[in-house]
Amino acid sequence: MKILLVDDDDIALEILAGALKRSGYDVHTASNGREAFEILKEDNTRLVISDWQMPEMDGIELCQAVRRQDLSRYIYVILLTSHDSPQQKVEGLSAGADDFVTKPFNNAELIARVRAAERVLSLETREMVIFALAKLAESRDTDTGSHLERVQRYSRVLAQKLAEASCYSQVIDAEFVRLVYQTSPLHDIGKVGIPDSILLKPGRLTAQEFEVMKTHTTIGAETLDAALQQYPNTRFLQIARDIAASHHERFDGGGYPRGLRGDAIPLCGRIVAVADVYDALTSRRVYKDAFSHEKARDIIVGDRGSHFDPAIVDAFLQIEDDFITIRERFNHSEEINVPLIAL
Repeated sequence: MKILLVDDDDIALEILAGALKRSGYDVHTASNGREAFEILKEDNTRLVISDWQMPEMDGIELCQAVRRQDLSRYIYVILLTSHDSPQQKVEGLSAGADDFVTKPFNNAELIARVRAAERVLSLETREMVIFALAKLAESRDTDTGSHLERVQRYSRVLAQKLAEASCYSQVIDAEFVRLVYQTSPLHDIGKVGIPDSILLKPGRLTAQEFEVMKTHTTIGAETLDAALQQYPNTRFLQIARDIAASHHERFDGGGYPRGLRGDAIPLCGRIVAVADVYDALTSRRVYKDAFSHEKARDIIVGDRGSHFDPAIVDAFLQIEDDFITIRERFNHSEEINVPLIAL
């Protein structure tokens, strides 16, 4: 595996590089975050070990830049720090760091953490399978845009921002963010069980048809429950199941399929609800033009505390620019012929 080391201290770089090379790793170096970020944009490096404090762009800023850039691969970031306080770890996790090594580092611990990173990165194959399944389900619909890609990324930046809130700092860690990103494409997998006459209907659904459409949440949950019975301790399956079952619940209890209220709705479902609705509002349909970001924002803010968790709406307002950037990058302007269903 290729590893990029980032530190403005030449001696520290030499010591780190020596320890890693002796363990068989292909090591490259950069003297600050800005130089490292340019390297990451051009090659296929998957693992970065960066000092926290550096000139031009420090380790926190490098993490933030990597997550904002939304590169085609997941980059695992280990931060080197001389402090080990809970507050600093929260700051690092919120910026997108995956792990920490305290300086002065122990060689055996460093190698162990790098090998743990390799195990995590190997799971990207799982992510590819999940996304392929989600795309297969989506292929029955005539939405040929990049809905899944956008919802993935909206969900990730929301989760990362929420990690900074005191009420969620002990709940959301790097693994949670990664799993929400990986499994959010499965939110509508239950649509494979909806008849074409309803799923592909170009106009407004009747009340009876809408009741059938709503069952995609329970179909999806039951499908993933079957997998959970075989692998009950698999966290990504649990989160995928919770998202499929709960992304149409409402914070005030008026959603479906179970009418859950407030914190009874899984956090992952509350996050994906905002991401999914924002994408629906800002996408073109045969029955409406795409709403502007401003109009979609006003609708979401208007539903703060009724449809949506207030804390997640507040996080959304703090990262509007990230939503706009994602929308522009994965924008497809073609007309999409999908049924009108309630948000």
